[in-house]
Amino acid sequence: MTGGKRQLPLLGVVVLVSLLAQWAQAADIESVRLWRAPDNTRLVFDLSGPAEHTLFTLSNPERIVIDISNARLTANTGGLELDNTPLTGLRSAPRDGGDLRVVLDLSEAVNPKSFVLPPNQQYGDRLVVDLFDQSPRRAGSLPTPSEPTASPLPQTPTRSASEAGDRDVIVAIDAGHGGEDPGAIGHGGAREKEVVLAIARDLKRLIDAEPGFRGELVRTGDYFIPLRRRTEIARQHNADLFVSIHADAFTRASANGASVFALSDRGATSETARLLADRENRSDLIGGVGGVSLDNKDQVLASVLLDLSMTATLSASLDVGQQVLSSVGQINRLHKPRVEQAGFMVLKSPDIPSILVETGFISNPGEARKLVTRDHQQSMARAIFTGVKGYFHRNPPPGTRVAAMKAEGRLAQGPREHTVRRGDSLSAIANIYQVSLASLRDANDLSSDRIRVGQVLKVPAGSVLVQNER
Repeated sequence: MTGGKRQLPLLGVVVLVSLLAQWAQAADIESVRLWRAPDNTRLVFDLSGPAEHTLFTLSNPERIVIDISNARLTANTGGLELDNTPLTGLRSAPRDGGDLRVVLDLSEAVNPKSFVLPPNQQYGDRLVVDLFDQSPRRAGSLPTPSEPTASPLPQTPTRSASEAGDRDVIVAIDAGHGGEDPGAIGHGGAREKEVVLAIARDLKRLIDAEPGFRGELVRTGDYFIPLRRRTEIARQHNADLFVSIHADAFTRASANGASVFALSDRGATSETARLLADRENRSDLIGGVGGVSLDNKDQVLASVLLDLSMTATLSASLDVGQQVLSSVGQINRLHKPRVEQAGFMVLKSPDIPSILVETGFISNPGEARKLVTRDHQQSMARAIFTGVKGYFHRNPPPGTRVAAMKAEGRLAQGPREHTVRRGDSLSAIANIYQVSLASLRDANDLSSDRIRVGQVLKVPAGSVLVQNER
């Protein structure tokens, strides 16, 4: 009897310690973030630690119920912007002692999907709830997926001018990162996702204003899109070219200059290229892809490269990339004087020539200050546009208005200038602009091929001169 009395206090202590341990391990919901995309709404619950959850739906009225084990809500959810989303409210209450029930009130039925994400370089544990629209009424919805019809650029038109001119040249413009994935955060708090979206919007305006061209934004606002989904969107728009825009960070703050990348089927052309590709390819791990594995990316690329069309696509990517690089080099220092190659996930489309433009290093204080200004953003967009337009004027895809205008001699090429940079040669410049070496010498009164850094060369109009003005 005496022994029993001695054990009761000990048992009570054990129970108390167990309860305290469970409470200590409870996951706090420290913040709730919401992002609206054209066809879905994403809720992100930032947790202080890992937690298990279940999700189910209720109708009449429409609701989603999320039960989170051993959790409590410490975040203030009153400031969530619910406009243009199916959400009308969020409420919560304790359940079964230490668990938490969160109820999402909805204005319409949705298709929910939930998953958890482990900590990474920018965030801790997260519970992600994606609400996919069932109704197509919302503005900005993407077109219905269809079979890809875009073809590699380097083809010879097979139709006459009268048969051509059915469609615009379509350029898919991909602003990197977005939503809970801010990309690189640079000097003064500049965020890559905001800088590149501003440049992408400027580029779209310039492309849309050019006869025979149309730009399509892959990301139209501040929301996350998985890397593979970005190329799918470009394909749904039947894009002739995919341009991904970034402003990355590097391990050294002194790194500076713009770059243009194409896909490599072997290895990166520099250590910088490899590190940047590794950083960008982690975007899915930061933003979350709902359980889609990235482990098979090497096998996917290997199978893609078996298709002979990939060779033509890579060649076209390098060609248009060089044209864009040359144009960007007129307004910004270049990190490398040539198009680099690396295994960027967003460049792995087998049927759409694709380039990635690094507009500068946001980790460099000087470049970060420029990248956040509207003047520099607009200048960068104009430079990319000039390179893209110049390429398509020389290599118009069959069946486009640009192909018809070229066949009819209606593509006028105005005067161009090229400022010589370190590593340039006269023959390389002639190749970039697709003019003869002799005409380049004549236009600049050169008696030899010797040029100097900083020299401004006049570039004669080449094969795109207006025929009736010859």
